[in-house]
Amino acid sequence: MSDNVPSRFSGSAVDLSALAAQQQRQQNAPAQPPPGGAPAAASGGGAPGVVALDVTDATVQSEVLERSLNTLVIVVFWAEQAPESVQARDLLQRLAHADGGAWTLAKADVQYNQQLAAALQLQALPAVVAIAGGRPVDLLQGPQTEQGLRQWIAGLAQAAGVDVPQQVDPELALAEDHMANGELDAAETAFDKYLKNNPGSFEAESGLAQVRMLRRAGALPQDAVRIADADPDNLDAALAAADLQILSGQAEEAYERLIAQVAKLAGEDRERVRKRLVELFSIAGPDDPAVTKARRKLSMVLF
Repeated sequence: MSDNVPSRFSGSAVDLSALAAQQQRQQNAPAQPPPGGAPAAASGGGAPGVVALDVTDATVQSEVLERSLNTLVIVVFWAEQAPESVQARDLLQRLAHADGGAWTLAKADVQYNQQLAAALQLQALPAVVAIAGGRPVDLLQGPQTEQGLRQWIAGLAQAAGVDVPQQVDPELALAEDHMANGELDAAETAFDKYLKNNPGSFEAESGLAQVRMLRRAGALPQDAVRIADADPDNLDAALAAADLQILSGQAEEAYERLIAQVAKLAGEDRERVRKRLVELFSIAGPDDPAVTKARRKLSMVLF
């Protein structure tokens, strides 16, 4: 499973207007229940405030496209014969309820949404499509982790101007409490366990990096930067100075110091510094501008 978005729609890659027009022409036809007794969609012409609903090809216009003009709509495609898609449907329903209706989940059984699935050119289940402003804006295909879905939805909601309450994972909260209380062994165990169950979680990676930093902090000399500057070839001094600079809010200077070490070292020493840099990057997070800049410089040095 992945925490990354494997594919995205380009600005005009998919146009659902033809499907919408077809449904508009069918509105005057007598309503027929789908074969097999599929759940009927909630009515309301796209009224906001609905947490989750079932949709079919016949109700996409009102329940997805029109609704997406007022709120973010996440459509999950599922099928009984694809257990992972059923799990994704249930997970997203739980997330939708946790977010209190900030966005709407549309559950689309592929048996009754074949036209929509074809229009979106879906290739795998589960498939999760974000609709905003009447258009598809992003797509996930294949199994995803809960953490990955949370991050994906949060990013989409922010782009759409939707206020999604931040959900605090109780396991992460416990690990952070341990760290705040100075219980570093317990914090490390908790973060490590969470990371094993949620690979790629930047919160857990950042937590582990902070725990390791706190372990080293107690042994740092107050003049670590002066010592490293006086002896540029002393690798241990350089690593200590970088830690002190991070703790002092001088992250860019710390990154520059260690990148300079990578540039002149080789073998195990170089790999040691590279790993420390990656660890320090994770403390700030992948979206930090200083991290982005330092990663580019590190790549230039390495390759």
